[in-house]
Amino acid sequence: MKFENILEEIDGCGWFQVLIVTLLCIPRVILPFHFLLNNFIAAVPSHHCDLSALDDGNIFGNLTQEQRLTVSVPVQEDGTPSSCKMFPEPQFHILSNSNNSDLATVPCQNGWAYDNSTFKSTMATEWDLVCDRKGMNKATATIFFVGVMIGAIAFGTLTDKFGRKPMLLVSYTISMVFGFASAFSNSYTMFGVMRFFTGFGLTGISIISTVLSVEWVDIKHRALIGITGSMAWSFGNMMLAGIAYQVNDWRMLMIAVSAPLGLAIITWWWLPESARWLIANGKVERAHLYLEKCARFNNRKDFTSKIKLEHLSDVVGMDNHNKTYSYLDLVRTPKMRRLALLTGIVWYGVASTYYGISLNITGFGLNVYLTHFIYSAIEVPAKMVVYFCLNTIGRKHCQAGTLLLTGTCIAINIFVPKGQWHVRTIVAVLGKGLSEASFTTVILYTAELYPTVVRQNGLGYSNFMARLGVSIAPLIILLEDVWKPLPEVIICFVSILSGLVAFLLPETHNARLPETIEDIEQTKKRNPIFVSPLEKTEVLLKSQKNNELDQ
Repeated sequence: MKFENILEEIDGCGWFQVLIVTLLCIPRVILPFHFLLNNFIAAVPSHHCDLSALDDGNIFGNLTQEQRLTVSVPVQEDGTPSSCKMFPEPQFHILSNSNNSDLATVPCQNGWAYDNSTFKSTMATEWDLVCDRKGMNKATATIFFVGVMIGAIAFGTLTDKFGRKPMLLVSYTISMVFGFASAFSNSYTMFGVMRFFTGFGLTGISIISTVLSVEWVDIKHRALIGITGSMAWSFGNMMLAGIAYQVNDWRMLMIAVSAPLGLAIITWWWLPESARWLIANGKVERAHLYLEKCARFNNRKDFTSKIKLEHLSDVVGMDNHNKTYSYLDLVRTPKMRRLALLTGIVWYGVASTYYGISLNITGFGLNVYLTHFIYSAIEVPAKMVVYFCLNTIGRKHCQAGTLLLTGTCIAINIFVPKGQWHVRTIVAVLGKGLSEASFTTVILYTAELYPTVVRQNGLGYSNFMARLGVSIAPLIILLEDVWKPLPEVIICFVSILSGLVAFLLPETHNARLPETIEDIEQTKKRNPIFVSPLEKTEVLLKSQKNNELDQ
């Protein structure tokens, strides 16, 4: 007997599963609030050297603000005042002779003056993270995603050892505490530490909510559940643009996006533990209680008469119940080793591509709020298309195709002139939708590839590789100072390479979830995780026959 057979008896996509997915959508809506928050709290508004110190000496006389800028700040190639340079002393002759290209300049001597029309305050304006210190501004995103990366490893191990539900509560608590603490940071260093631990906690929500949803749903509805959870991310992403528009002080914005975690903690009490995990770890009695609860909720009241307690022990071999699994089990055997290598490369490519696009939302002729909203809104139709593709062409081709097409869109924009911002925006939005489609696919795909006994470890490792790519993405954007198209070239290459690697993964469409490592390492020509309709019917007939004999 397999767990899928049990799910068919209790309805693998009934009201019980709807309740689980609904409760888990709440924290998934919150995830983009933090993962893409740097687009707003670390935004760099227009700025130039602060001239107030010169004004104190009445040097400028009756000059207008525009004239003061003209005589004090050199002009860049695009005709705008320099953000980081100023003249050692006012050059009044420029008012009659506009040529200032040969004049000596120095770095800003008295700080900067910022345009506060869009943002009341950001980290960049409060701590002057501009010009020579702009790398520190980008580093805040890297610090956050390093926390996410480390959290993926930690929660991957802890969740497979202690269960999905307890560690989910730990994730909620850590995220909320350090999210609020970030808003009260009085220094850059303190903020970096708080964001690290916020990311550490949030990654637990990300990977545990995915696994808990998938493990309670039958084969034919896994794609639907995966897309539903992913839609929550997209709606949260769109909400972030609206929240950031209304709350344009970065500290208050931190509080606003962290507060909903309190609701997630309340709803946690109604979530069940994963019955798959309980059975795989020998906790058969608790699993049976949850399965009975699911059957009653889904109006399958004859569950107890059909599935006996002793039957659950046969779902996963009893010799595995006392074994402790770790990340080493991902590389101990040949096929698991190959699976870990391939999924790691794909996750790195998916995440670095998605965040490389998402964290660079300037240069399209639109304000930052509208650009962010459009980038988020395009994810919804993209996911609808993905749902259709997952159930027609399968997971593997959907994964590879979306990555290759994303790389193609990035490549096109490399050659489109900056002046044609309409074309660049359309191509960029299409690429963003495809990159989100690849992310949606890889989350579901990976959960189906790894066996139950190390599924959380597998997702933890995959998330580690993803966050490694994400933590580097903000730093890659800084390479535009070396060569303007270089960040796009790198992201394009990574996207195409990971798309080609995805073709090497096995297909999981209409396949039961593997329960043990032995399911992956079978030496039969046909992968055992694939079950034909005829075999499925035979299994059900045998199960019914055994039930009749027991009665």
